[in-house]
Amino acid sequence: MKTVHSLLISSLVLAAGGASAQTNITIYGSMDLGIVHESGGPKAAGWTVQSGVEAGSRLGFKGTENLGGGLQALFVLESGIAGDTGGSRPGGLAFGRQTLVGLSGGFGTIKLGRQFNLLTYALMDVDPFGGGHEGAYSNIMFSDFRTSNGIYYTTPTMQGFKASLTYAPGETPGNSKAKRETGLALEYQRGPLFAVFAHRNLEDATGSSRNKVSFAGATYQVGAVKGALGYAVNKDPAMAMDSRDLIVGATCEHGPSTYLLSWIRHNDRSGFDQDANQAAIGYTFALSKRTDLYSSYSRINNKNGAPFTVGNAIEVGSGKRGFAAGINHKF
Repeated sequence: MKTVHSLLISSLVLAAGGASAQTNITIYGSMDLGIVHESGGPKAAGWTVQSGVEAGSRLGFKGTENLGGGLQALFVLESGIAGDTGGSRPGGLAFGRQTLVGLSGGFGTIKLGRQFNLLTYALMDVDPFGGGHEGAYSNIMFSDFRTSNGIYYTTPTMQGFKASLTYAPGETPGNSKAKRETGLALEYQRGPLFAVFAHRNLEDATGSSRNKVSFAGATYQVGAVKGALGYAVNKDPAMAMDSRDLIVGATCEHGPSTYLLSWIRHNDRSGFDQDANQAAIGYTFALSKRTDLYSSYSRINNKNGAPFTVGNAIEVGSGKRGFAAGINHKF
């Protein structure tokens, strides 16, 4: 598998060089490695080296081709890298982060393939930690990041508004509802205000039950400080899941320094009353436009046997407390 993966990457690099006259192709990526300490539980891992604490390490290829009349073809191939071991992520997939092709023009953009789902995009835009660090929203909120076999449509931006739709057939023979996913999102950006609403429906393996998640959130910039507020409703009858999640936070930029703060309240209404709170702080220092140092600390307070652990952009974590310090280099 590793040999095939290497050959694929080598072929894409050569193709990028040969096709540059016809297509705008970019090779990009990042390498994020941090030292993490997890504690506060019988399975806490202690000190570890982890890849993708602030953001997942990756190698990507993306490009566009001008087809005339304002129409463009586009593609993205993005591979997740486990920088600490040299493996592939997620799930050992060669290009597990994104694989898509599409068209864009005056009508908007339509894409086919695999990418983050609309709910994930909305949460990352509102979360002060951007879905990463030890304070990631996914520690106690929604954590099903990507959609495969997807059809994605995004409208042009009009008066600050933009809408997106997703449909992904479950591709289960004999059952058109099983594992089917639909989603929608509406964004508004004007001046210092950003607001978003996103909703996702995911059918179970039999098509008889549905996980429904809705999220509304906003950020507002005042000088160097950006405040964030979001609220999610997560229901899944088959999994006995019924929760309300509130996220409040802020970021503050001062020169090369950025300070991060968030608090998340998980209110379990399923009858098990497994509530949880997460408080997190973080700090990043930009050495350049492409390289930054970071540190973060988070603590989760679980009630009535709630199972939540402090993780980050990639790892799910193993304890109720987590500290990380590391470096992220983008290229």
